[in-house]
Amino acid sequence: MLFNFSLAVIALAPEAAEHGSLIEVNPGLIFWTIITFLILVLVLTKVAWKPIIAALNQRESAIKEAMEKAETAKEEAKKVLDENQANLAHAEEEAKKIVDQSREFAEKLKEQMLNESKQQAQKIIEDATAVIERQKDSAFDELKSHVAQIAIQATEKILREKMDAESQKKIVNEYISEITKN
Repeated sequence: MLFNFSLAVIALAPEAAEHGSLIEVNPGLIFWTIITFLILVLVLTKVAWKPIIAALNQRESAIKEAMEKAETAKEEAKKVLDENQANLAHAEEEAKKIVDQSREFAEKLKEQMLNESKQQAQKIIEDATAVIERQKDSAFDELKSHVAQIAIQATEKILREKMDAESQKKIVNEYISEITKN
């Protein structure tokens, strides 16, 4: 039908050329142009317009859906990022606590070791002092015993020899010089 109409318009074209120019208004041409346009719009509406609109609507809904999914993904990514930042902050806080506790433990351990070392050193000093005192007492007792023995021996010599005071002094001095040599 459209094809026949187009042929009719083409067939009238030479006739229109004989009657006037392009600037001249031809009511028949206007009528057939309007009819052709309306038929073309009707055919396009039936054949092409609905599928084009449907395709555009489908594409629009697909784009909206993709945008919604992208927005949802963006929100989820932001949520995950916030959670990760919170977890990182929590982990940093825990690490700081652990480091602080380790420092505190190390300080306490250091103090404890120093105190124990001081106590051990003090005990060693006290033990050494006690040993020295015992040895000193033992040496003093031995010296007393030795001096007493010397005095007894000197007395025995003096008593055996009944001598005058001059010879007694001489014997005591000799005996003292013997003791100093030993």
